[in-house]
Amino acid sequence: MTTILLTGSSRGIGAATRELLEARGATVIGHSTRGDGESEVAADFADPGAPAELWEEALELAGGAIDVLINNAGLFAANPLDGSDITWLDNWEDTLRINLTSAAQLSRFAVQHWLERGVEGRIVHIASRAGHRGDSPAHWHYAAAKGGMLAMHKTIARQYAAHGILSFAVTPGFTDTAMAGDYLASRGGPGLLADIPLGRVAEPEEIANIAAWLALEAPPSLTGATLDANGASYVR
Repeated sequence: MTTILLTGSSRGIGAATRELLEARGATVIGHSTRGDGESEVAADFADPGAPAELWEEALELAGGAIDVLINNAGLFAANPLDGSDITWLDNWEDTLRINLTSAAQLSRFAVQHWLERGVEGRIVHIASRAGHRGDSPAHWHYAAAKGGMLAMHKTIARQYAAHGILSFAVTPGFTDTAMAGDYLASRGGPGLLADIPLGRVAEPEEIANIAAWLALEAPPSLTGATLDANGASYVR
């Protein structure tokens, strides 16, 4: 049985991914900022020590062995260019810590875990179209964090493939979650759909299907790949 640590599992893409993985027989250790005391471990990634605490607790719940890490947790909050210097910097650092640094910490722990045990492992990074094409003027920080996640993913794939440690990334465009819904509303709602040739945003279940396949079934030769799921709004 595959044991998976999935961050940001309480809603949206994370909740859909958890449901799908469990339906396929995987054991999922979930995570959210507050946790629920049963199926999700609490960890606030704004705290630099939280990823290490999450990893140790998850490892204990897993009986000492985690097979897959899915970095899904994220923060998407506007950071207007004309805000005060300290506010802009605080928002920048919060977003990078939650969206990138915490994922880097967990990825490091996972790679070390697999190398020490001499076993194979997989990491799936839920990044964003913004990591390729950028984002709005109020979301520099979000785009930078997701671009950094993609660079980290490629580095892990290149350096550890020979050890059977695989890295995959997914880059959704807009997805029908509360987080994206707020953004769509702030950017004009339906008018923004004109930028998506498919004519609609993705459903969380669509991204979950990709993430679950990467976690459980994708062939090793796909390591290092980034799978776009943005309705052709950004084609590489």
